Amino acid sequence: MTQVPVASVFASEWTPLVATLVRELGDISLAEDMAQEAFLSATEHWSADELPDAPGAWLLTTARRKAIDWIRRERRHEERLPLLRAAIAVPPPEQHDLVDDQLALIFGCCHPALDHEAQIALTLREVCGLSTTQIARAFLVAEPTMAKRLVRAKNKIRTAGIPFSIPEGEQRTERLDAVLRIVYLIFTEGHTASDAAELIRGDLCDEARWLADLLSRLLPTDPEVLGLGALIAFTDARRDTRLDADGHLVLLEDQDRSRWDRQLIERGLALLRRTWGGPVGPYLLQATIAAFHATAPSSDATDWGEIVRLYDALAVVSPSPVVELNRAVAIAMAQGPAEALELLDELQRRGDLEDYRYLHAARADVLRRLGRDEEARHAYRRALELGGSGPERRFMEERLAELSALAD
Repeated sequence: MTQVPVASVFASEWTPLVATLVRELGDISLAEDMAQEAFLSATEHWSADELPDAPGAWLLTTARRKAIDWIRRERRHEERLPLLRAAIAVPPPEQHDLVDDQLALIFGCCHPALDHEAQIALTLREVCGLSTTQIARAFLVAEPTMAKRLVRAKNKIRTAGIPFSIPEGEQRTERLDAVLRIVYLIFTEGHTASDAAELIRGDLCDEARWLADLLSRLLPTDPEVLGLGALIAFTDARRDTRLDADGHLVLLEDQDRSRWDRQLIERGLALLRRTWGGPVGPYLLQATIAAFHATAPSSDATDWGEIVRLYDALAVVSPSPVVELNRAVAIAMAQGPAEALELLDELQRRGDLEDYRYLHAARADVLRRLGRDEEARHAYRRALELGGSGPERRFMEERLAELSALAD
């Protein structure tokens, strides 16, 4: 016997299995335990070179039977037994049922009653199938600490009666926004690790991309779902070029575009084409901006004027100081550093981004390009005070050293 066949099935079957069990059992912890028991049983019964004809159905039937045994032993929730016994006798769920179950699982993990930390951890555990050890490692905390967080989240779901169901109408739109935000937060944490020596956490990038792809299959006509998938695909296509061989940061304008992942770029373009004619939201606008970068042969050949206009639209649809900051950076490329500095100085005067290191890093770069070296050094020092990953800090320290050498 070997666990290789089980491992090959785990990635595709974990989420639908847990999703269906959550609907039938009404308890995420019990559903997870029974799914794990089913996979454990698979390692004992599946042969090394042959899988069951329908692995998902085999796992679901096994999990249901183990749930009945557990409920009988515990002498609890006796009302569930007839339902589960009946479930064993029926065929596996239809495809549309599986879609609904998986959507319900995602919406449940991202319920607004849970804080962001719990939403992210539960999504990685229940939807992506990551182990507690993997999630703890991803967020640089001890495994017992992450285990406690997951238990607290599951207990809150149980005690508060948080439903694993697909909301309707306006509530669905609001909850979908939360789901997309969580997926994007997972990607952002991977793409620009907030508290790690590395700039990039590839494991989190991979999970976020998988989640975005899953959502695009479950909601294949939603423009914002498709926009998020495209945005992540375009951005992640640059992953291998963001650091050089020595681990130093490489700016977008200096990256070797021939090494960008063309398959991911094509994937992003295909998703964007599916949104034509639909309503335009913030993820779709950001994806369109990313598409201009992904398809331009060089930084100089990028249509920076169109990117500025897209940021103008984004500022209307989803206004925020960060959008204003990104727009100012685009203006620096389209119109020059002097025009951008006025916008950056106004952002600094308002104080909204005083503790956001990228504002000070952007000001430092613009001031450096204008030859205002002393002010640039001050801005770099402020950005360094606010943290950042190892490669980001090394990049700013090198720029600061260059400016200091010019002053000597």
